[in-house]
Amino acid sequence: MKTWIALLRGVNVVGSSRTLLMKDLVAILKRAGFRSVRTYIQSGNVVFESSRGTPRTLSARIAELILKRVGFQPRVMVLSREELAEAISGNPFPEADSDPRLLHLFFLSARPPRPDLDSLTRLKTGREAFALKGEVFYLYTPHGFPQCALHDKVERYLGVDATARNWRTANQLLLMTETPVPSAKRQQKSI
Repeated sequence: MKTWIALLRGVNVVGSSRTLLMKDLVAILKRAGFRSVRTYIQSGNVVFESSRGTPRTLSARIAELILKRVGFQPRVMVLSREELAEAISGNPFPEADSDPRLLHLFFLSARPPRPDLDSLTRLKTGREAFALKGEVFYLYTPHGFPQCALHDKVERYLGVDATARNWRTANQLLLMTETPVPSAKRQQKSI
């Protein structure tokens, strides 16, 4: 079994009709044969195990399962545990450890073929900074993510789909991949 992380984009956004309870998402994935399915917060972060599939095939399968069950198809990005660990260890902004809300990792659907980093640079204000490393775009926003003018322009100027997670969420997801899931028998005994 290999451990994977699925990042759903655009679910449970305030004011959106794209509501997907995490307990329903867990049930959908378990019924489809995924194992050790766990979620983190309500914004579509899932850790699971599967012996078959690639990031691309798993993304498509999960999106299709959700469409059949709840009637909308979110964008789903699947990363291996190793890809997430590499993204975290490659963080060029260690100051984010003191306030994890200030750093966001944009996980990209592909390596940008012609990223327009000059346009993103022109949008920066104050001490904002970014770095593009392969299929991860790091955005450091010391004045806060909502106040950053370039956070909603990342996809346009990189030319690929992306979904962002803050530093705390990325680290928590990695931790979840390292924590064994108790067996059903042990869970029942502890109840």
